[in-house]
Amino acid sequence: MPWDTQDYPDSLKNLDTAEKKKAITIANAMLDEGYSENQAIPIATEQAKEWYDNASENDINKVKQMTDEELRTRDEENPQNNRPKLLEKGEHVISHEDGWAVKAQDAKQPSDVFRKKEDAINRAKEIAGNKGTNVIIHKKDGSIQENISYNK
Repeated sequence: MPWDTQDYPDSLKNLDTAEKKKAITIANAMLDEGYSENQAIPIATEQAKEWYDNASENDINKVKQMTDEELRTRDEENPQNNRPKLLEKGEHVISHEDGWAVKAQDAKQPSDVFRKKEDAINRAKEIAGNKGTNVIIHKKDGSIQENISYNK
């Protein structure tokens, strides 16, 4: 049974309303695609937070206004609407003024920043492994050092 604002995983209860609704939408779409709840919940939570950090005020307000019926209903005519674009993008480990950043391809902001490159790589591998995408590790000068695939 799909989740909505009356019935959703406890781990989402402390999220902002828009983040929670976005996470519910993402998780429901992932469950429809065959992901287990154990996979869908952390990925949906992470992607909802990343979406919220990069979303316009207009997009946030649209999600806040979604009804429970809209949260539970999959958009069959346009299935791409059910899967956020960043969920399909690879994770990049890039140089950052505070060390090393993990940033989804095309994201406006990094999801994490670490002092050590190794920590950023480990986090990127965890995210990409969950999403089934790639980790693209960059050198300090921006050139690509390594590309690791986690495609499912």
